[in-house]
Amino acid sequence: MNFFIEVLSQIFGGSGFAALPSDWRQVVMIVIACVLLYMGIGKKFEPLLLVPIAFGMLLANLPLTGLFNAPDAASHSVGFMWVLYQGVQYAIYPSIIFMGIGAMTDFGPLLANPMSLLLGAAAQLGIFTAFLLALVLGFSPAEAAAIGVIGGADGPTAILTASKLASDLMPAIAIAAYSYMALIPMIQPPIMKALTTKEARKVKMSQLRVVSKTEKIIFPIAVTIFVILLIPDTAPLIGMLMLGNLFRESGVTERLSDTAQNALINIVTIPLGLSVGFKATYDKFLTFETISIIGLGLLAFCLSTAGGLLLGDLMYVLSKGKINPLIGSAGVSAVPMAARVAQTVGQKENPSNFLLMHAMGPNVAGVIGSAVAAGFMIKVFGG
Repeated sequence: MNFFIEVLSQIFGGSGFAALPSDWRQVVMIVIACVLLYMGIGKKFEPLLLVPIAFGMLLANLPLTGLFNAPDAASHSVGFMWVLYQGVQYAIYPSIIFMGIGAMTDFGPLLANPMSLLLGAAAQLGIFTAFLLALVLGFSPAEAAAIGVIGGADGPTAILTASKLASDLMPAIAIAAYSYMALIPMIQPPIMKALTTKEARKVKMSQLRVVSKTEKIIFPIAVTIFVILLIPDTAPLIGMLMLGNLFRESGVTERLSDTAQNALINIVTIPLGLSVGFKATYDKFLTFETISIIGLGLLAFCLSTAGGLLLGDLMYVLSKGKINPLIGSAGVSAVPMAARVAQTVGQKENPSNFLLMHAMGPNVAGVIGSAVAAGFMIKVFGG
């Protein structure tokens, strides 16, 4: 009997249950992970992102798993998640994700309405505002630049920038960026309603012109040459984004386009989400620094949304009511989530309103804009 009790005692003593009470923050992080899983599964807030991130966070805060152990030459072993995380550490996953985004994106609305570029540029307001505020809070210029990029609402861009400028802050930056992307349907509508009038939200915009196939083929090639020559640090993101789009528009690489926008992007999303969540350990995440980053990221995202809306309001006035300012909110680079939200809010005010294609112009301009802003930050503060 004593032997049986001793065996049970040894089993329990070496289990995660015995290690769990060592720090109350572990329990808090497990609860947060479960809440995020509920939001992803129960509330369907961007589940393709939120579910793997939240589950990675859950695994990270369960003790004694060894999933993130660094390579051990003596035992020839390595943690499974340590291996997956190298794709984040060296910004491999973000570039592949951008290829898939390019393959899924129709740049036609942007080409049909070049003024969308201005809305995409205005929506980068939060990036530079958060950068300045982060400096005030005592972050280094490189760290402040990485934090500011959260305002673009673009997870891959935020990860790439953090990997170059502030690798120690990458977990908090990545989780903030992806969380705000997932929560766009909750965050943006109140800002949209606060900064636009009911009359303006009802505006129906005229149909966009038809963009030729030749224009669509030339565009990714021209953007690649111009932007990368201007800011070479944008090459990983802009290059892969435009390659994916060329797969889509060329008409001769259907299989590559299909793979990039479906199988490949889905495969990469799983290790990316797990890796981002797995770095959210209690000892690094529940700190004043991390809370500051998440707060600055939220402020940056709200200001970026506001920047696009305010320019949209100006365009509404200058066009004498022909431009719906709601499309300005889509200037953040969360494609196509931000455009869908603009469509949803506009249709609630006017059921016959269809803003989706109009909003896609600023939305894809925002993708390019945030990548350029990130490249600029890396160039200036990358040392």
